[in-house]
Amino acid sequence: MRVLIVEDEPYLAEAIRDGLRLEAIAADIAGDGDTALELLSVNTYDIAVLDRDVPGPSGDEIARHLVASGSGIPILMLTAADRLDDKASGFELGADDYLTKPFELRELALRLRALDRRRAHSRPPVREIAGLRLDPFRREVYRDGRFVALTRKQFAVLEVLIGADGGVVSAEELLERAWDENADPFTNAVRITVSALRKRLGEPGIIATVPGAGYRIEPAADAGRGDGESGESRG
Repeated sequence: MRVLIVEDEPYLAEAIRDGLRLEAIAADIAGDGDTALELLSVNTYDIAVLDRDVPGPSGDEIARHLVASGSGIPILMLTAADRLDDKASGFELGADDYLTKPFELRELALRLRALDRRRAHSRPPVREIAGLRLDPFRREVYRDGRFVALTRKQFAVLEVLIGADGGVVSAEELLERAWDENADPFTNAVRITVSALRKRLGEPGIIATVPGAGYRIEPAADAGRGDGESGESRG
């Protein structure tokens, strides 16, 4: 999952971003409304977390923009005001959820995952494909009933691959969805993480490399498992 955090308090914004990384959620930060609109125009986000009171276009204006765009991106409003009228006005603008400052980062992560689940309402919260079972809330992965211990980044990559329902996911998309905007576009982190993930999942290989395109979950036992396949386009 990749989210946009629109928050003008730098320390709070960085704390949120770092906390979400611990939950395998990639987050980009916008300190003002103009930066937020620019990031929204060039990146794909699963959820927008908006502080209502930011410089430039306010969180309310950004919410209106998202609703008018028809993107369907869920909106979680952050505010220091806890009055019912303030919350009501936010929901009227199109907010899907509300969180009052101060808040626990764990609660924010839970709310984000709940919003993501509702966004893809036809998708079960626990994903299963080709013998893999991924529970995003418990952050647990099983293969053919066997628990598989994964690092946070390996879990995030596998979550994106499983979410593609057997479709091909490019290295670029994995970098965008499982890392964040600060990731080096020339890094070999995707290749290294996929290689380590394959080893954790064990035999037969289930993550196939599609030459020149990327990766996919492949139930066939002979799925590509080499570290230097041509499907990896980075690094």
